[in-house]
Amino acid sequence: MTTRNRPLWIWALGLTAAATTLAQAVPRTAHQAAGQSAAQSAGQSTAKEEPKTAEDVIAAANRVCYYQGNDRSAQVVMEIVDAQGRTRTREMTILRRNTERAEGAAGELSDVECCASEQSFYVRFQHPADVDKTTFMVHKKPGADDDRWLYLPALDMVKRVSSADKRSSFVGSHFYYEDVSGRHLDADERTLVDTTENYWVVDSKPKNPTSVEFASYRMWIHRGSSVVTKMEYKDASGETYRTYEVLGVDEIQGRKTVVKAKMTDLRTKGSTTVTYKDVKYDIGLPEDLFTERYLRRAPREFVK
Repeated sequence: MTTRNRPLWIWALGLTAAATTLAQAVPRTAHQAAGQSAAQSAGQSTAKEEPKTAEDVIAAANRVCYYQGNDRSAQVVMEIVDAQGRTRTREMTILRRNTERAEGAAGELSDVECCASEQSFYVRFQHPADVDKTTFMVHKKPGADDDRWLYLPALDMVKRVSSADKRSSFVGSHFYYEDVSGRHLDADERTLVDTTENYWVVDSKPKNPTSVEFASYRMWIHRGSSVVTKMEYKDASGETYRTYEVLGVDEIQGRKTVVKAKMTDLRTKGSTTVTYKDVKYDIGLPEDLFTERYLRRAPREFVK
């Protein structure tokens, strides 16, 4: 593992991220989940005019994944299974607040405008004991490097996560720091390579290849819901080495919401599955919740 990809929190806590079991084949249920959810909904997504370009498709997908509602809370269970079948589980609360109102106000923001607005994320771990009270916070700033902080309770230390570490392991899982808050729209060049009855297929290449470990990635976006159902990351040789797949989508407060997803590292034979529970939108998260003082002291009104 390179220094850039070494998980920062593991240095401090003296823990080791384990390799976990491979699930290389993408099951049909990943696509069926999003499709079935869209078909069962009231048609909120399909009523919109369809995106015309690759940039429009990705903007709509980013909005669904990261910007729905003006804020959101969720209880998250992260399951990591190693090559011997041993399971590690992490439990956390994830809070997200949009700086600008994306919905419910006059002149609702377009997909592109929405994804170009600032956001804040707050992640508080509750289980197991070795990560209890560990807290991760992001101030997302389109057009600039995001600000990221990590609170390590064992050391009572707040550590800044540099932009160079955004593509490193998030608390020992197969998700990266950047996966938690999303990749900026202007970070990649995109091509719409296929349009099927149910999916848009988009290829993306980084504008700054030296800042990331991948050469390109491909996304399958469900046309009825704009949910990203599958992603494949490729290296410079064209080999797929990392995959993301959606395993479940629910309709929550009228919004298509991913409730289960899996990230797999095909090289290390490791995977992490996340399940989102008790998802709520528009709960009125205050702006001052996303400040450094709450890294040490959780806001009990919103964190269980």
